[in-house]
Amino acid sequence: MLANSWPLFELSVRTPRLELRLARDDELPELLDVIDRGIHDPATMPFKNPWTDLPRAERERSSLQWWWRQRASWTPQDWTWCGTVFVEGHPIGSQDLMASNFSTSRQVRTGSWLGREYQGRGFGSEMRAAVLHLAFEGLGARTARSGAFLDNLASIGTSRSLGYRDVGRTTALRRGEQAALVIFELDRAEWRERRRDDIEIVGLERCREFFGLAEPDA
Repeated sequence: MLANSWPLFELSVRTPRLELRLARDDELPELLDVIDRGIHDPATMPFKNPWTDLPRAERERSSLQWWWRQRASWTPQDWTWCGTVFVEGHPIGSQDLMASNFSTSRQVRTGSWLGREYQGRGFGSEMRAAVLHLAFEGLGARTARSGAFLDNLASIGTSRSLGYRDVGRTTALRRGEQAALVIFELDRAEWRERRRDDIEIVGLERCREFFGLAEPDA
């Protein structure tokens, strides 16, 4: 019934291998279990915010607050769609899509994580392809950006395999030290060259105003 007032719960992106959609509250404990089993080698840190370093109880509270905060603070001018990655009905990771002033900028950003037990099986590329389909085909984005630390070879490989270009380097604080960060960008024309026909978007029409799009985009 919540979807009557919050239609974002009905929005999903489906590929032959997985589904992206918002997780309901009763599904979040299983997603927390994926985090608890590990996302990355503890000796490394792929995130600017080292949230996976937190003690378990604090990390679980922080994760719940993050997901709830994105719902509570959502506006058409500033939004983060936390797409949980489901395979055969069970969560295995998260693929976020974010934008500010999207109705004018038509630029999105992505961020993601995947449980370690599911890595190396092509899910990272598949979930990014799914969220890019939502951005470009569904929402009419012009560009998509993603960033990765220079030693995060898996993320960099995913971006390059999907046609992103390296558009710059910067540094960011990671675990108290500066680390090199590479910025990738994919534009609409580049995405079209690799556009897939086996990805389906469900439930978008009732959500358009949430993304700052009152009418279907030409």
